[in-house]
Amino acid sequence: MSETETTTHHASKQQNGDSMAEPPMTEDVFDDTYKEKGGPKPPNILVWRNIILMSFLHIGALYGLTHIPSASVLTLSWTVVCYIISGLGITAGVHRLWSHRSYKASFPLRVFLAFANSMAFQNDIYEWARDHRVHHKYSETDADPHNVKRGFFFAHVGWLLVRKHPEVTAKGQKLELSDLKADKVVMFQRRLFFHCRYYKLSVVTTCFLLPTLVPWFFWGESLAVAFLIPGLMRYALVLNVTWLVNSAAHIWGNRPYDKTNESRENRMVAFSAMGEGFHNYHHAFPFDYSTSEFGWRLNPTTAFIDLMCFLGLAKDCKTVSSETVIAHAKRLGDGSYKTG
Repeated sequence: MSETETTTHHASKQQNGDSMAEPPMTEDVFDDTYKEKGGPKPPNILVWRNIILMSFLHIGALYGLTHIPSASVLTLSWTVVCYIISGLGITAGVHRLWSHRSYKASFPLRVFLAFANSMAFQNDIYEWARDHRVHHKYSETDADPHNVKRGFFFAHVGWLLVRKHPEVTAKGQKLELSDLKADKVVMFQRRLFFHCRYYKLSVVTTCFLLPTLVPWFFWGESLAVAFLIPGLMRYALVLNVTWLVNSAAHIWGNRPYDKTNESRENRMVAFSAMGEGFHNYHHAFPFDYSTSEFGWRLNPTTAFIDLMCFLGLAKDCKTVSSETVIAHAKRLGDGSYKTG
């Protein structure tokens, strides 16, 4: 899909009162003019801090699995609640709202989504959104932070265990990110990030202390179980489900909308990642607030955003017409497209 075509779609679709005042987003549009530099690739530089922390996290999460039989129903239910809240911080928050500007959120909703994003603990909103825009603009190249051409493991978690490719950093610095800089909620969290002790305190509180202390204080769950299940295990699960969008949804599945890139339609990822697995559609139309043409089907994040619109906390959801989707699929899809 060309930048001109995408810009036209951005401007033409105005569901739920979308106005023409805001210029269309182009920083998440694939740049097919980008060419990788020749010569040998730079060596991988291991980030041992991340390797050690990720190892301990996953060992603790696996150990937490053994404590599930001893956890109360309330604790398991609370774990699901924490999973949903932190998941929404990624899907409805830093992804669909801040990375792609696919809808507008009121100040209270942005505060909630920033809180949920902190509970998910996947870097601050500004850095996550910047890197995700780079991923869309330079997919499957050296400038892609989690380039799937470097293998499943790299796309899944390996990209966090080594230094970024110089092209990722260079292209990220060239993006126009004025919308993020103008958002007071984003920049407040960003300032916490730079004041490292405050950011760590906020993350420890939202990602670990709150999920642990609620079951311990309110219904007498043991601290060990409360920490291992709604704390460590839930956090590791949200991380891995998010990573599956970068790895599995770029390897397994069909490409009904655009066969020119490696993004795929993966319903298992959609189910686990609250609607983020319709990835071939999303790369074809990154500005669509639903990341899918099928509404709420396997997409609780879309249902959440629609609820926020109903409550007056969100508006201006961008969508794509059926005619545009069908025409795009016929022109660039792999022939597997089916309506409904």
